[in-house]
Amino acid sequence: MDKTKEKGIKALNQEYSKYDQVNKEQAYHLAEVEEDQFDEAYEIKTCDLNQFLHGGESGKAQFAQELGEAMEGIGFVILEGHGVDPKLHEQGIEKTREFFETTTLEERMKYMAQRHGSVNEGYFPIKETSRIHPDLVEGWVFCRRAFNLDGASDYRENDFWPKEGFETFFRQIVLEHEKLILPIMQSILRYFGCDPFLYDRKLTKANFGFRLNFYPPMSTEDVESGAGRMLGHEDVDLFTILPAESVEGLQVLNRENMKWIRLNPPRGSIVLNTGDYMQRITNDRLPSTTHRVSKPQNPELLGKPRITFPMAVYVWEDEILEVLPGLGEPKYEPVSAIKFHTAITSKYYGDDYAVEEEDK
Repeated sequence: MDKTKEKGIKALNQEYSKYDQVNKEQAYHLAEVEEDQFDEAYEIKTCDLNQFLHGGESGKAQFAQELGEAMEGIGFVILEGHGVDPKLHEQGIEKTREFFETTTLEERMKYMAQRHGSVNEGYFPIKETSRIHPDLVEGWVFCRRAFNLDGASDYRENDFWPKEGFETFFRQIVLEHEKLILPIMQSILRYFGCDPFLYDRKLTKANFGFRLNFYPPMSTEDVESGAGRMLGHEDVDLFTILPAESVEGLQVLNRENMKWIRLNPPRGSIVLNTGDYMQRITNDRLPSTTHRVSKPQNPELLGKPRITFPMAVYVWEDEILEVLPGLGEPKYEPVSAIKFHTAITSKYYGDDYAVEEEDK
């Protein structure tokens, strides 16, 4: 095993703090260890997006207040009333399983991840999601350019997808999740007393990372190795839209007491969390919250694959991230999205991944 990854199983996040671009004082193990403590009493707040969508101005104000308070407290909420058909998410789970189970490793390796702008797009083999930890997950990241969303004349499906049909299906989910981006961002801005439409231009046809995660069944060897299904981390983005999954394992760090929360949201709901972009522009008011995926408590679930398809919402590479007005003396200087993003993710992909400005 690669010595870097071997160390990563037992490493603390602070060993990689030089890559952080926002303040992160919390110290935690990248993978679950015996001495970790759990907060069984904390409940992640549920927010009803239907208030924003159909409640008029008072509904928008109420949703913004509830969402903002929850995000400021823990950085995670459970969204209900979001309007996405639960059947589409159920089909997404089965389609993701089909995606990984009907393509060969040889076919997938032809699409090994490469940086496009800020984002490392493409296939990540199992144990290769990060250079610092042997995650027990296969992943595949598709950015906006991988979908035929804007009718580009030079779009070619097989540049991004190993088989026909998958782009057409997953485009449906992306389009549904895109409808949630402006309501969420407008509500966060409203919570801080900012112009709620300040980010509308930046987030209309914005870039994103739509990721298919396939966690295969865990063998006895996997369990005994001490590796996590996905290492503890903070997302890099503004926020992440994650449909709920039935196979447990998602854990959220409560920075108030440094205990982990086991998050098992109801089917049909969406988990929403903030990332580094958001912490930067809110002057640390909304934390980029630590989370990880560990083995399920229920041993019967060890033999089942875990499947998720989060959508990470970014701004384009040439946009400038700067602290929002009215949030006090800025702790952070304005920075280009590409410099910010790649400086952080070079932790996972190597120091040469970081770039100073957008490719010309």
